[in-house]
Parts: sequence; C-alpha cells; structure tokens
Amino acid sequence: MSRKPGNPGRRSGPGAGFGGLFNQKSQVSPLFSAVLIFLGALFVIGYFFHGSDSAVKSFSRIEGDYTCTAEVLRALPLLKKAYGDGMRKILHVGPETCSVVSTLLKEDETEAWGVEPYDIEDADANCKSLVRKGLVRVADIKFSLPYRAKSFSLVVVSDAVDYLSPKYLNRTLPELARVSSDGLVLFTGLPGQSHAKVTESSKSGRHAKKRSSSWWVRFFVQTSLEENEAAIKKFEQAATQNSFSPKCQIFHLNSYH
Repeated sequence: MSRKPGNPGRRSGPGAGFGGLFNQKSQVSPLFSAVLIFLGALFVIGYFFHGSDSAVKSFSRIEGDYTCTAEVLRALPLLKKAYGDGMRKILHVGPETCSVVSTLLKEDETEAWGVEPYDIEDADANCKSLVRKGLVRVADIKFSLPYRAKSFSLVVVSDAVDYLSPKYLNRTLPELARVSSDGLVLFTGLPGQSHAKVTESSKSGRHAKKRSSSWWVRFFVQTSLEENEAAIKKFEQAATQNSFSPKCQIFHLNSYH
C-alpha cells in the first residue's frame, strides 16, 4: 500500500501541517517521513496484538497446554469432599509436583510432600526451596519409593504413569498403593488427547501412552488393586454439584491392607 513519495517542496509549503514548524525545507521531509513511519508502526503493532489474542489462545489449545497436574489442582476441593480426613497427609507424584505441594501447604491441617520423576534443573526458587526442605524429592518411580508403608494418608499421581510400560507399571502402582493408607488417586490422559508435557517424553525415553478406562480396570484386577467405590461415589456427587467436567481420567483405588 506504499505510495511513491511526492515532491518534498509541495509538502513543506506554507499550507502544509508541518511546514510552519521549520524554516528549512530540508528539515521538513525527513521529519515528516519519520512521523509517518512511526505512526504506521504503531498502527501495525496495535492491529497485530488486537487481532492475535484469539489466535494465541487457539494456538495454546492446539498445542495442548493442559496437563493432568492442572486437573489435580482443579479437583482438590472435590477430593476433600470425597476423602475428608484422608487429605491430611498427602503425597503427590508427577511433574510439576512443586505447584501441587505449594497449594496443599496453604490448606489448614494439611501436610504435603511430592515426588518429581524428572530432573528439576529449570525449577524456580520456590521449588528448589521445597527440595532443600525435603518436602519434594526427585526419584525414579520405576523403582521402590523411599518411604515406609502407609507413610501417607492419600497418594495422588498425575502425568506420570502414562509414560510407563506395563512392565514398570506392575512395580510402580503396587508401590504407590503400599505407601498410602486411605487410597490412591490416578489422573491419566484420555485416549486421543494431545499431551502438553512433551519434554517429559524425551526425559523418560517414551511417549505418553493414553490407555482406555477398560484397559486400566483390567490392569487393576491383574495387580490386585481394587477401586474405591465409596470415594468414587462421593467424588462424582461433588463433581455434579460443582459442574466439574474432568479433562483427564480419574481412578480411585484402595490402599493395600
């Protein structure tokens, strides 16, 4: 849409808007051009940001910026209703566990710990502080956890078991159930759902495997893990009352007794 510049002498004549500001014509043309460029740049930038807001949101949705750990944070009020006193001493297992632990520690009469399955080199100061205090540990969940049996009332897992093969799931899930006393809650991805934690794929050496609910139920039976029917009922009632629509699969399991 650029136009061929006209004669500078005509623009800086007595009737021009900027002409009266300067005595020399040579000073008018550069200033006028600079003003036009500046105003044009402001217009383009303003238009870009105004029009790109919805595009940025759409891009985020396409990239799958939603994780099951975010779902845990959304579901905390419902978990409280489902488990009651079982929420007094919680272990969260999964990436971004620092955010879950930090949130839980703000609750009255709640103790919280976390296990981060991957390195935390890029963690913020708050997360590193939780690690120094021993509230968050970096540990490979494919092996035995560094906790005694029934160390926690409830164990919540998110964005972690989807990366494990059945070989390691056979070890990990019973181990998670071992360290809990009141139950184990699994947040797993939905089949066909894009996964935001792409970085974990490279760290774990595997891509997330989104398994169906029927697959998980069969697996629970094979590993002698029973679903917690009472907790399921309470959680579903609370979800209905709060119009909660889960974006991940949520399984409530009994601890080993």
